This record gives sequence, structure tokens and C-alpha cells, in this order.
Amino acid sequence: MTVRFGRATAPFVLVLTLGAVIAACDQIAAPLPSLKDQPGTFRVVTDAPNSSFGPAGTASGTGGAVPESTFASSEAEAGAFRLAEVPADRLAETRTLLTELGAKQDADQTIRFSLPADVLFDFDKASLRPDAQKPLAQAQTLIASYPKAPVTITGHTDAKGDDAYNERLSLARAKTVAARLAASGDRKPQVNGVGERDPVAPNTHADGSDDPAGRQRNRRVEIVLAPIPTATGN
Repeated sequence: MTVRFGRATAPFVLVLTLGAVIAACDQIAAPLPSLKDQPGTFRVVTDAPNSSFGPAGTASGTGGAVPESTFASSEAEAGAFRLAEVPADRLAETRTLLTELGAKQDADQTIRFSLPADVLFDFDKASLRPDAQKPLAQAQTLIASYPKAPVTITGHTDAKGDDAYNERLSLARAKTVAARLAASGDRKPQVNGVGERDPVAPNTHADGSDDPAGRQRNRRVEIVLAPIPTATGN
């Protein structure tokens, strides 16, 4: 028996073919099931490489030994403002005073802070004002926290007045502060007066006019706690 298809059957075959393609596309485009509700699992693989973390530039993963990371916050803190020299029962108070007095530490670990001369002295005077007692007491307590550190006290002035006068005034003020700070201690500070020679701010503006704020910063008594000298043998 022979079955023949005429031309009229061709459209029917085409329709069936397009329908199959559309159905297949619908199946592909269907959204995948969400994984958010699927439980997570971990599986141990015995032959997998170990992951490790180390400093930048070192080997990680499976290559070579990786140095362990360590944290030495106590050592770093002791290096800041040489807190290793401070007795344990004075640490909290010393940290507070270092902040309140605006202390700075140089690269060689010298600690320095300044007391404003306008707070300590009246104009053109080297005798202490009554309200100078609080900052001087703070300075005295901070110095006592470093019982072996050499102490230097240096007086400074602004650029008003002649050099000779400013040096005399700055030295007189430094001596007054040194006497007050050494009153209850066994260390004798080194005392200097440099007048206007070491400013921390301009005494005048760029146009040459007076800079009162800058001059006020320059009028100061600076206290330096030097590093403890290292003993050397012969």
C-alpha cells in the first residue's frame, strides 16, 4: 500500500515543526528553582589543597610555608610615648596627660610638650600667675611618670622686642618653671632660653602685617623628656 502526500500537506508539517521549536524554547526559558531555601552543606575532600593567609608578597595556597600573622598591640603601645618606662599604676593617668598636654614624640622617641606662656605668666613678667598651677601640676605628674628620663625646659618668646631682651626673658621664665617642677623631685632639669629663635608659627602674615595668633603660639615654655641614655662599656 502506497501513501501519497500532496502539496496540501506541507503547511501542516511546517506548523508542527514550529510548534515543537516554540515548546522547546518555553522549556529552556522557564525560571530555575531558587537556591535560597536549599540547605547548604560542606563536604570534606581529603586531597584538596589547604588555603592559608599570609603577608602580601609571600606564597599562599599550596606553595611553600607561609609565616603566621601576629599581633603585638601591647608592644606597639609601649613604643608610643615610651609607655614601657611608665609604672603600671600610672599608665591610665599618663595616657590622659599626654593627650591633654598635646605631647608629641619625635623619631628618636623624644617626648615634648609645651605650656603656653600667656597661661603661666603675665605680660613681660617671669613670675607665675595663680592660674598657672593646674598646667604645672599636670606637667609635674607627667614628668614623674618617666622617672629616669632626662628633662630639658626651654623658654621661647615671640618676635616683639630685641633679641637680647627676649633671650633674658625666655631664660628667666624657663628657670621659674624648672624650679616649680623640680620642687618635689630629685631631678634637676636642664634649662635654656632661646628667645624668638625657634618659632613654631609665623609672627607675621605673608603681607608683613602682625599675626597675633602666631605670636601667641610662639610664647611658650617647652618641656622635653629625652630618651634614657644607653649605658656603654669601655
